[in-house]
Amino acid sequence: MGNYWETGNYNQPNAAELKRNAADSRKKEKKKGNVLEPVAVQGRTIVRNWWGKAWCDNLEQYADYESRLDRGKRYVRAGAVIDLKIQKGKILARVQGTRKVPYKVEIRISPLSEEKCQSIIERCGRKIENMEELLNGNFPVQMQELFQGKDGLFPTPREISFNCSCPDWALLCKHVAAALYGVGVRLDEQPLLFFELRGIDIGHFIDVTLANKVEAMLANEGKPSDRIIADEDIRELFGVL
Repeated sequence: MGNYWETGNYNQPNAAELKRNAADSRKKEKKKGNVLEPVAVQGRTIVRNWWGKAWCDNLEQYADYESRLDRGKRYVRAGAVIDLKIQKGKILARVQGTRKVPYKVEIRISPLSEEKCQSIIERCGRKIENMEELLNGNFPVQMQELFQGKDGLFPTPREISFNCSCPDWALLCKHVAAALYGVGVRLDEQPLLFFELRGIDIGHFIDVTLANKVEAMLANEGKPSDRIIADEDIRELFGVL
């Protein structure tokens, strides 16, 4: 009986093979009536907008993932991620490999703690003028630190766990890496899916932020502002007697 790890005959599929196998798998699933949500990369650049770039940058800063990320890039560029669905705290994907049947990938993202979520709401309140822009799916640069900074919304390695049906023993196989890059592509297209993934109801999130901001403004209503110029200072400033 042959041994998978001792034969040395396992070869990586090239881009043409991946594309051909992926196309065959999509046709089969279509005949079965299954609806797929494939990841399509246009050209060599995997992600183009802030959301996708920030997601991928976050992945690439973790040394634990470094060895498999390049293979994941090759797979996602070849269209090997034939299905990818983002849900609350979970990413489900099917990634084409050497065999005819695609591998099943499941990636789980730990939910935000109540303490961390409340901290981010308070920080958002200080940038309330950007909230409408965020709700429309545009990213205000001024809010960058809320996502990428320490204790931000992007997940850390400890908050990410994954599983793949392939025989690769590696902690992060190329199929999982391809799915993670696929998330970046999807966020380029639909940024608000990020909040779905992190378990945040964006409408409620903004409502709470606004309510907290109004409450803080009302609490300070009766307090004199140090920005108000006294009457005598105004007369002196303009030379009025």
